[in-house]
Amino acid sequence: MTDLMQALRGAQHPSAAPLQPLRSLLVVGGGGTLGSAVLAEALAAGRFARVMALVAEPICSTVRGFVPLDAAVLARGDALAADAAVVVLERRRYSNGRDDAFSQPQVDELLPIARQLLRSGVRRLLVVVPHSPALMPQALAHGFANLDETAVAGLGFDHLVMLRAAQAQAPETTRGMARVAALWLAQLSWMVPQRQQALRAVALARCVVQLARLLPMATPGTRVISPEQLWQWSQNDAGLEAAIARGLGLGLGLVPPTAP
Repeated sequence: MTDLMQALRGAQHPSAAPLQPLRSLLVVGGGGTLGSAVLAEALAAGRFARVMALVAEPICSTVRGFVPLDAAVLARGDALAADAAVVVLERRRYSNGRDDAFSQPQVDELLPIARQLLRSGVRRLLVVVPHSPALMPQALAHGFANLDETAVAGLGFDHLVMLRAAQAQAPETTRGMARVAALWLAQLSWMVPQRQQALRAVALARCVVQLARLLPMATPGTRVISPEQLWQWSQNDAGLEAAIARGLGLGLGLVPPTAP
């Protein structure tokens, strides 16, 4: 009778399946402040067996598990052994030599890149989309911002995640009325709730990589992660995995992946 009762309780509260490590991750946009943070987080010990990054010119690296991938490979539509891809779209990148070596996707290139990734066999896509928290309507923080994002959602990825990453307005050297307008927009940042303000690149990168690790266990579909949700996840670094698991509707009995 005791065994029967335990079996019934187990059926009512099934334990989550062990979390399996992804074989590999592809980062498109590995330069810049945020892109380099995502790449570094993905390369951390035990995260992924292999991390590929799309590059515009040859890179020599001795980092274990890191594979530079020529951008021409993606353009040709060659098959990629990537379980997931992260496309990092930064509002502004600064040329420092290192960043120039990495592919630097622009916002208007999202749809063609998504098509190329799908054609190359990538079934899970995470897109980090920057926006100015003072200017984005609240409705767009939880939905599609333009027709390109809507088209990407219709391509047929098993999992698609749009992360609304609030990004601080970069200073500009402007004059005249343009400078007055820039100063006025900068003042709006003081009116933005803390939950909608920009996160540190390292904190945001942890959220992105943890999402990529948990996504295979989630129900297939399209998700839009708002700045408020990202802020909430980032507040508890020790419990980040559990917080994102709850956000994806997963059980909390997750087994951390072991290094391959």
